[in-house]
Amino acid sequence: MSVVDLIMPKLGESIMEATILKWHKNPGDKVAQDETVLDIATDKVDSEVPSTAEGTIEEVLFKENDVVPIGTVIARIRTGAADNSATAPSAAAPKQEYEDAKIVEDIPYQPANVPPAAAATGSNALRFYSPLVLNIAQSEGISMSELENIPGTGQDGRVSKKDILAYVASRGTTGAATKPAATQPVAQQVTVMPAQSQKAPERNEAQMPAVYQGNVEVIEMDRMRKLIAKHMVDSKHTSPHVTSFAECDVTNLVLWRERVKKDFEKREGEKITFTPLFIEAIVKCIKRYPWLSSSVDGDKIIVKKDLNIGMATALPSGNLIVPVIKNADQLNLVGLTKQVNGLANAARTGKLKP
Repeated sequence: MSVVDLIMPKLGESIMEATILKWHKNPGDKVAQDETVLDIATDKVDSEVPSTAEGTIEEVLFKENDVVPIGTVIARIRTGAADNSATAPSAAAPKQEYEDAKIVEDIPYQPANVPPAAAATGSNALRFYSPLVLNIAQSEGISMSELENIPGTGQDGRVSKKDILAYVASRGTTGAATKPAATQPVAQQVTVMPAQSQKAPERNEAQMPAVYQGNVEVIEMDRMRKLIAKHMVDSKHTSPHVTSFAECDVTNLVLWRERVKKDFEKREGEKITFTPLFIEAIVKCIKRYPWLSSSVDGDKIIVKKDLNIGMATALPSGNLIVPVIKNADQLNLVGLTKQVNGLANAARTGKLKP
C-alpha cells in the first residue's frame, strides 16, 4: 500500500500557476488511472487533470477557486488493497513524512521579518523579469513573492540570471542547514500562511462598498477579467509602450482575396480571411528585421528565433483570448489559414490545448 502525489501539471512555458475550478473526486472516492480528478484553469486554457494511479483519494490539499503554483502537490492517492487492515496503523507515518518534506522546503521562505517582505513586494511591483529569469524561477520552484525579494544587480535593480542562480545556491544551502529545525510548531505556522494570503483579498473586497459614495454598483470581475487586468498592468510596468500608425493601401489584397476565396475553400476546405494574410506579412517583416521579436535581459538583447504569433480571438462572453501559432515562419499560407481557423474555433468552444 502506497501513497502517490498528484501534482499541479505544467500547462505552458510561461504559466506559473493555475486555478482549481472543480473537484470531481473527494477524499474516499475511488479513482481509476487517467480518470479526471479535477478541472483547472490558467490565463490561457482550461484543462482536466487526470489521476496518475488507480486507488482511493486519500487527501485533497486545496479548495475550489484556490490559485496553486505549478508543481505543487494538490492531492494524494492511496493505491493497493483498501481493505487491508494490517497496514492501517502505518498509514499515518507516510503522511507525516510528506508534511515534513513540505515544511523543510518552506522554512527558508517564512522569515520572521514578514513586514519588510511585504513592503518589498510593494516597492518591487514595477520590476521587470526576463523570460530567462522566469523560466529558472519556475524550474526551481521559486514563487513570485520570493522573486520579488531577490536583490537585483541589473539595470534599475532588475534580477539577472546571476542573481537568481546565486539565490538558488544560497537557498539550497539554507534549506540543508535548516533540516533539523523542522518541527510540528513550524508546520502549524506554514499551514496557516496560505489560508491567510487567500482570505486577505476577501476581507478587502468586503470593505470595498464602504469606500464608494453615492449611487454605485460594485461588480465582481470573473477570473478571466482579473487576469486580463493584471496582465495589462504588468505589461505597462515591464516595457515602455509606443504606438505608431502607418497607412497602407491594401486594395489589391482585398481584390485578390475576393477573387480566390471560393476556389481556395473548395480546394483546401478552409475559408481564407484577412488574418492569415496579415500574419504572413508579419512573419516576413520579422525575418527582415529580427529585432522586432526580441526582449531585454539586463544589458543583453535576447532575439527570439522561434516566430510564434499570437492572434486575438473574441469569446462568446465578450472577453478576448490570444491563442498562439507556433513556428509561424515554417507554415505557408494554407497552413496559416488552417491554424488560424482551428485555433479560433477551439478558443470559442473552450477546447484550446496547452
